[in-house]
Formats: sequence, C-alpha cells, structure tokens
Amino acid sequence: MKAKIVSIVLLMSLSVALMGQTAEKSSKKEFRGSERGTRLNSTQGVTPNGLNLTDVQKEAFKQIMLALQKQLQPLRNAMGEAEAHQKTLVTAEKPDLAAINKNIEKIGAIRIEMAKIQAKHHLDMRAQLTDEQRLKFDISKDVMMHDKGSTVINKVKHARGMQSPHPMM
Repeated sequence: MKAKIVSIVLLMSLSVALMGQTAEKSSKKEFRGSERGTRLNSTQGVTPNGLNLTDVQKEAFKQIMLALQKQLQPLRNAMGEAEAHQKTLVTAEKPDLAAINKNIEKIGAIRIEMAKIQAKHHLDMRAQLTDEQRLKFDISKDVMMHDKGSTVINKVKHARGMQSPHPMM
C-alpha cells in the first residue's frame, strides 16, 4: 500500500514538473513570434514576410530600423515613466482626477508621437522596395495589423510573466 502511494505521489510530481517546463517553452515561443514581423532575418537575407531583399535593400532596412530604434527609445522611456506615474496617481490615498486626466493626455501624446515616427519609417522602408516587394510588404503589414492587438499584448505579457490587468478574463 505504501509503495502505491509513494509511486502515485512521485508520478504526480513528475507530471507537474514536465507541465511547467512545457508551459515555459511555449510562452518563450509566443514572445519570439510576436517580434517576427519587425526584425530582419539576417541569416537568410529574407524578411519573415517573404521579401527577397538585395544587399543594398538589407543595408537600407538595417539603417532605417536603427534610426527608428534610436528615435523610439527616449519615447519608450518617457512612456514607462508616465505609466508608472499614472499608477502612483491612481493608487494615491486621495486620487486627483485632474492630474490623472493630464497624465492620460501625456501618455496619449507620447503614443501619437511614436505612431508618427513609425509611420515615417514604414514609408521609408517601403520606398526602398520594388513594386512586387511593395505588394508583399503591404500584404504582410495588413496581416500583422489584423493579428495585432490584445492577443499579441497578452502573449508578450504572459511571456514576461506579467498578469493580465483583468484576472477574471
């Protein structure tokens, strides 16, 4: 009888450990998958959306992406600070609605500025392409935008170990 109980406990603990490893691996895959559309695959010389870029185009894309990241980094930092400040404002003993609304507008302005920069760089990248490549590029952008949204955000948060803001959902 003791042997059966010990073997059942051992079997259950082993299965729990294996399930934990599987969940960890799948969350890492989801996170990597969410970045697929924004990075160039330098080993194959082909973007994930199927564009066969020339060396000149690859270099231009690399320079455009580098410039984009340089412009977005300070805005991402400001966004993080504004979001942290928002949490402080909302969780205060006596929340100040005017300050909360002002901070929400600041966050919105940062997002708008980031969107404008990204649109400019998108057009710069598109200008480097041939007509055929441009069609593929536009189609892949439409697919990415269709798939984007709360599912991608939730996958990234899950991969980072964050909880959903709505735990009941």
